[in-house]
Order: sequence, then C-alpha cells, then structure tokens
Amino acid sequence: MRILGIETSCDETAAAVVEDGAAILSSVVASQLETHGRYGGVVPELASREHLRAIVPVTREALERAATPLAQLDAIAVTAGPGLVGSLLVGITYAKALSFARSIPLIGVNHIEGHIHAVVLENAARIEYPALALVVSGGHTHLFEVRAGFEYRLLGRTRDDAAGEAFDKVAKLLGFGYPGGPVIDRLAPYGNPRAVPFTLARMKGNALDFSFSGLKTAVLRWVESHDMAAEIDARRSLLRTTPHPNTEAWLAVTPQATRDLLASFQRTVIEELLRRAASSAENIAARTLIISGGVASNAGLRAAARDARFPYPALFPSPGLSTDNAAMIAAAAFPRLQRKQFDDFTLSARANLALA
Repeated sequence: MRILGIETSCDETAAAVVEDGAAILSSVVASQLETHGRYGGVVPELASREHLRAIVPVTREALERAATPLAQLDAIAVTAGPGLVGSLLVGITYAKALSFARSIPLIGVNHIEGHIHAVVLENAARIEYPALALVVSGGHTHLFEVRAGFEYRLLGRTRDDAAGEAFDKVAKLLGFGYPGGPVIDRLAPYGNPRAVPFTLARMKGNALDFSFSGLKTAVLRWVESHDMAAEIDARRSLLRTTPHPNTEAWLAVTPQATRDLLASFQRTVIEELLRRAASSAENIAARTLIISGGVASNAGLRAAARDARFPYPALFPSPGLSTDNAAMIAAAAFPRLQRKQFDDFTLSARANLALA
C-alpha cells in the first residue's frame, strides 16, 4: 500500500512516497532557508508563495523517484495542522485536487503525530507501549502518552516559546543569524556548560509544562551586562560576507566567555526537556521514550539522552526525518488507511489543530 505524503506546515515544501507505513520509496524537501534567513525568521506570506512555486515540481519528483504513478497510489496524506494557515492551505488544496481528479482517498494528518511517526517509521519493532513522546521543534514542545493503536494523551506543553524557538532567538540575539539553533549546537562543545548558572523553570499548576521565556530573558540580561557589541557586530559581518560559515569561522569571532554562555544555555534547555520527559515517563510507566522534531537532531540532546541511562529505550529519528518532511506524514496516515478512515473535501487548514 503506497501513500503520497505532502507537508507544507511551515517553510519546507515536502513530498514523499511511503510503502506499508515503513519503507520510504522517495522523500523530497525544498527548503526556504535562503528566503527567510535575511529576515531573521519565517515570514508567513513569503512561505505561502514559495510553497505555491514548489508544490508541483516537488510532488512530481517524489513520484518519479518512487517510480509510482498516481494510479498506483492507495491514498494521499497531507498535513492539516498545526502550522501557518497560508502554508497549510497550499498543501491541502493541492492534495484535494489530486484526490478529486484521480479518485484517490484523502487523509488529513496532524503535524505533531507525523513527528511521532518519524520514529515509528524506523523503529516500529523496538517500540513498546505505553510510550512517552517528546516532540520538540521550533514550533512545538509537547509531551504525549502514546498508547497501543496510536491513541494520544497530552501530558505537558510549553506555555510560551518552544525549545527550538528559544534556540533561534538566542542565536539571533548573539548575531548568529537564522536558523541559529544548529550553530549553538556546533559551538556548545567548545564551552563550559556550567559556567553560567541559569535557573531551571518551576511551573505552577501542571509541573510537566515547559517555559523557556525566562531562560531567554536571562541570556538577554547576561548580554546586556557584558560588553558584547563588537563581537556581535563581527558575527553579523561574517554572515554578510559568508552565507554559511563553518565552525572554525564562527569560533574565530566567538570569545570563550560567549562559548561558555552557549554551552550553559544548551545544557539548561536539554536538562529541562529530559527532566520533564523522565517525570512523565515515570508517571505513565512508559516502556519507550520517543524524542522527535527538529530539536531531536541536536547532538547535545542525543548525547544527554544516551548518557541518562533511562530504564527504557530512548529512540530518535534519523537526522533527515527529524526536521519537517513528508515521509513522516505518509507514515502517520498508514494506520488510518488500514482502517479506511478517510477525509472528505471539507478538510481544512487548522493553525492550532490539537492531537488527541
């Protein structure tokens, strides 16, 4: 059974063909980083326009790579939310058109569930239920109990910034450009993670919720209390002359004190994520920990999860499936295809679609 997946929730236009929910026959992603990088973040209207330009060639390439004509598809899966409404509408409208023209069943998929299935896709035989899923990216930081049959219960979520958003905002503040999370991850090993004693967030109400706004403010206060204008200008100048600086170039314009700041910031974020994940897993007697989303590609997070020696396997997606992609959307749709749970043409974009 072959499913064409389409993903346009933010700033990547992606299409993929997945067979039986487990074999990736093709996966094509058109990135918009060059478009949005000059603005320091994703510009929703520009994202929608770029999706319009890319959706047809990206989908055509995915079908060609998979040697799968439309007539051989069993379903078309598309991200219905959460995400940017304009971006979602491009993918949904295109998926509806294909579904209508070729009488192919349509399946709307929750983007967050897609991230969970990015791990399931590669590790189905290793996952025991109930599982605890930590979905952490630029737009999401959620904890879910995952029961057999893919039933979900929300346990905790961020009350302000997502973890990936905090990474990018701190990087932008320090002159590392956008997206800056990967740059922090590359430079953190060169700093002392205990040099700056950031305070861990204490939550009133649901203790499993996250908050990163206070940590982001603490970094701002640290920057304001140190004379950093010259080095921040040097990094911004580097970005103007070198679009994609390597690690050595970044280190040359990043003093040791700033490397220590980056290392301490990253350690604190990781500690927040894993501390609440461990508490949640204990509460539900989880037998597997799933960590997915764009921040799951962070080398520091992967190393910390490995070193934590959890009493259950901690599973990550491969790097290519950590960030937004359409293979995870097709994989998440497979159980619904088996149950013949299809959507009709009233399927619409929902910016805040909840996973339940």
